[in-house]
Amino acid sequence: MQFRELLPRRRMVRHYAPTPVSREQVERIVGTVRRAPSAGYSQGQRLLVVTEEAGRTEVARVFGEAGWTNPDDLEPWLTSAPVHVLVCTREDDYHDRYRMPDKLDEGEEIEWPVPYWFVDAGAALMMLLLAAVDEGLAAGVSGVPLDVAARLRTSLGIPEDVAVVALVTIGASAPDPGWSAVTSRATQPRRAPDDVVRWERW
Repeated sequence: MQFRELLPRRRMVRHYAPTPVSREQVERIVGTVRRAPSAGYSQGQRLLVVTEEAGRTEVARVFGEAGWTNPDDLEPWLTSAPVHVLVCTREDDYHDRYRMPDKLDEGEEIEWPVPYWFVDAGAALMMLLLAAVDEGLAAGVSGVPLDVAARLRTSLGIPEDVAVVALVTIGASAPDPGWSAVTSRATQPRRAPDDVVRWERW
């Protein structure tokens, strides 16, 4: 699929059909993350792919028990998605890289203007979303509150030095459930191009 065809098809999907997603499809989708940009080629992005029913059920349970949202809203979003991908990042990879001789600034690690480990996790996340569409699938994104991340860390064995940034759900799309009609996409207009992009000077 050409990029100009792919991009308009990308939207947040929160309901999935009971259609299996092959291991090969999942591997191609998550494999794109190796091509995502990273500061200094630090490559701090990490993914945890959960496809088995027990693991996906646990993810949904943790989100629901933490009171992140109305548990009824999670059905059918998290429980219907055949693939859950936790997008994570390891900050230490960036510090390790920028303490190498070719990256030192007057002998010291740079003062990070923004935490690029999160910037790069966002780039990896977008790769997943576009790759899912390229496979003829759909995807959605959920933030992961700190208490949910802590519970997931315990449940899924995520190391302490790896931060959970977001959850991406992937599968064949199904008609949106009723509650999706009141979500942001339906209630908020898309900003005009001139509100988003400036030329030459602000």
